[in-house]
Amino acid sequence: MRAVWIDRAFDGRYDEQVDATPGLFRHAFGDISPVAFAVVAWQLAIPPVLDPGLVRCHRRILSVQCSRNSWDGGLTAYAQIAAPLPAGLRTNRSWWQDRGWQDWPEVFGQYVEPAPQDLAKHPFLRASLTMQAPLPLSGLPPAPAGPGAECLVSARRAVAVIAQHVNDLLAPVLLQLESDDGRYASEAPEQAG
Repeated sequence: MRAVWIDRAFDGRYDEQVDATPGLFRHAFGDISPVAFAVVAWQLAIPPVLDPGLVRCHRRILSVQCSRNSWDGGLTAYAQIAAPLPAGLRTNRSWWQDRGWQDWPEVFGQYVEPAPQDLAKHPFLRASLTMQAPLPLSGLPPAPAGPGAECLVSARRAVAVIAQHVNDLLAPVLLQLESDDGRYASEAPEQAG
């Protein structure tokens, strides 16, 4: 199972985005650390900057961001993951009270925010997990000296390395959530339609 992957169909759009926004990398060019450059490269590869993104996500992943850790300068990843309701809410349904609670809406299998028209009809209780983790710097390319071909190659490489590190962290979590999904569906109260 993959948590995130590179959608090669959008390579060209990503290349154009990197070429069109060299100013976003200005503070990172020539930096001794690859982190600032990698963070910008990642931001350009995901929505809302590039939509659909060069980086695609498993249906449960709502977002994956990266930043430079202000304490040690390392690379930190943040992910929001759609999750089933906690066991306490599944086993004791006294809170339900025939209100028609809804879980995560799905569009073509992707977990999404409820639409305004749905929020006008039903209450929603959506559980999510927040992952915050340091990512290894191994494999990240050095920050290039400036814009150009080297910048583009380094940006692509940085995105691929971050995607691999995120996969290493989140794929086991997603596998567990997906394997538990069928069991939780049979325990959940009937949803009002």
